[in-house]
Amino acid sequence: MRALKIIFWTLYRIWFYILMAIPIIVMFPFLFISILSEKWYPYFFVMARIWAKFILFGMGFRTKVNFEQEPEEGKSYMFVANHTSMADIMLILSVVKNPFVFVGKSELARIPLFGFFYKRTCILVDRSSSKSRMAVFERAQNRLQQGLSICIFPEGGVPDESILLDTFKDGAFRLAIEHEIPIVPMTFYDNKELLSYTFFSGRPGLMRVKVHRFFETKNQNQEYKKTLKEAVRNVILNELQNDI
Repeated sequence: MRALKIIFWTLYRIWFYILMAIPIIVMFPFLFISILSEKWYPYFFVMARIWAKFILFGMGFRTKVNFEQEPEEGKSYMFVANHTSMADIMLILSVVKNPFVFVGKSELARIPLFGFFYKRTCILVDRSSSKSRMAVFERAQNRLQQGLSICIFPEGGVPDESILLDTFKDGAFRLAIEHEIPIVPMTFYDNKELLSYTFFSGRPGLMRVKVHRFFETKNQNQEYKKTLKEAVRNVILNELQNDI
């Protein structure tokens, strides 16, 4: 029985990477044109959402979203969520309609094909480099001035499945306060179970999402950052604990 599971998990993971590649190959000319200018990013974002939904559907993932508050069209936000699966990227793209830019790990740029567009459309950060972390704020400011939103997974990715919710890093909250944009916390309940970072795991199923009420940052200074960070983390943590 264990051998059959390993065969299924192996094929399931391979299928995941195939699904990542198919829409990129099909839409490659349009994707390439859309990254030639930053002002065309909203068109790239539309195709990125198609890519994400294609993968979720192909993997047998259904989604159910509960909105406590919905983002307004044309307004900038800071989207944050717990992060325990590669499917988190696809899920948040499928849920959020407001064009946003990911702030993500520079290591993902090494993934074939996906990495080509990832490093040209996302704000990459090398967490071991203070210079890289400072450059993030400059690029994020430019994107916000263009009317886009930002998405950051404040845990930074947690491969250890025993951790329910890791400590949050400061970046998302510092940016939100500095630019006075609302923070939109999101809870992903099932991604760790359905497609964790562990290779020999995963299965089709329902991915539930809760979009919580926003945290406003207007007229706040950076001294509020720690309080805000803990408040947002507690909202997601309490949701995950109550779901156990």
